Amino acid sequence: MTSAWTNETAIQQWNSGSTRESMEATAERGDFAKEHLLNPVLLRLLGDVRGRRVLDAGCGNGYFSRMLAGRGAQVTGVEPAESLISFAREKAGEGISYVQADLARLPEMEPFDAVVCSMVLMAIPEWKPAMRACVEALRPGGLFVFAIVHPAFEELLGTWRKYGEYRQTEYLAEYEIAGRDASDFHRPLSAYLNEVAALGCRVREVAEPGLDPEMADGIESHVRMPNFLIVAAETGCPLMP
Repeated sequence: MTSAWTNETAIQQWNSGSTRESMEATAERGDFAKEHLLNPVLLRLLGDVRGRRVLDAGCGNGYFSRMLAGRGAQVTGVEPAESLISFAREKAGEGISYVQADLARLPEMEPFDAVVCSMVLMAIPEWKPAMRACVEALRPGGLFVFAIVHPAFEELLGTWRKYGEYRQTEYLAEYEIAGRDASDFHRPLSAYLNEVAALGCRVREVAEPGLDPEMADGIESHVRMPNFLIVAAETGCPLMP
């Protein structure tokens, strides 16, 4: 299972799997799911970011960093994969700086008002140190927003197309899910929420976005079931050792 994986091996996968073509295609708003399901909720949960220091943790090609900067935030994007951060730096505009680092081993930085970690934690073998680093990067009362593939509906589209319904045979175990560019790792929803609580955060909202039926066009499964989970939490309680 995930014991054979390290963040370094996962980073190598993302580095080799991220082509220039794919990064250019998603440089403005991300892919279809990010544009129509994730971005609107992430931006709503983050609220007015004008003048706020925001950490885009695992920023990938930097598209969301650029969206945040366009709304007036002072953004630091962190990304370990060389191909992705090189592209992000190439496209960077005013109000953005980038740091190449493993999320589980963030360098010391000035505290942030908000940390957003979108579609990253389920792709990290060492996800607990990464989540802790995100929380520790916040000022007291800061906002931590993370998005993951919904643990209950990870292979939603494929099984829906095959069976006309969603099917899952294993939920409680942890296991690897091989992907086109890199692997994800299944963990129960309780693992993420319990870790947020253990890190002294108070959950403000949990969102399970569904696709607008007018946008479905052959992916009805995303109208009926949530393929993604988004959590907003705020710091304030002491961290557990």
